[in-house]
Amino acid sequence: MIIAVDGPAASGKGTIAKALARHYGLPHLDTGLLYRAVGVSVMRAGGDPGDAEDALHGCAFDPALLADAVLKTESAGRAASLVSAHPQVREALLERQRAFAGQPGGAVLDGRDIGTVIAPQAEAKLFVTASSGIRAQRRFRELESMGGGVPFDAVMADILARDERDTARSAAPLRQAEDADLLDTSDLSIDAAVQRAIALVEARKADR
Repeated sequence: MIIAVDGPAASGKGTIAKALARHYGLPHLDTGLLYRAVGVSVMRAGGDPGDAEDALHGCAFDPALLADAVLKTESAGRAASLVSAHPQVREALLERQRAFAGQPGGAVLDGRDIGTVIAPQAEAKLFVTASSGIRAQRRFRELESMGGGVPFDAVMADILARDERDTARSAAPLRQAEDADLLDTSDLSIDAAVQRAIALVEARKADR
């Protein structure tokens, strides 16, 4: 069984995807980490994440980078949003993601284009979202817990900028797949959101 979980930044999709993977005993891939690794690789090489050629070179990152805590930083997130807008980068990472989704037994993947591009054949698709204000609050609290001193206004501006880039880009823009179930986590606790996600997947399984 393939479960595709898509949604904007700080919507809770990663937490939900990990919980679904544990619940169903499936491997999980946070595809956003691939783009964060590309972005960090570009920055470490002194390149510009907004430049298509620099971003493409960053796709040859060392796999060990995926375990680096730097990928969780806000700067890595901004760089990921920039490199992910380049069609060449998305193409370079496409097969790696599809191979993960296609492994025997299935998998859970979360990102921006899983249900629309990476695994349109997924048996269950969730589009996880929340209001921009709620998402900015979540990201702000996360950064505070990591010792970051980023002002809330800056976090909010970054969330809105990412939304614009993700939905307006020409290559695999963020959108809800026609057969995806919408899960708005704005007013849900983590446990409630996970239980709702499991219920939605179970409903899809029952329809098969």
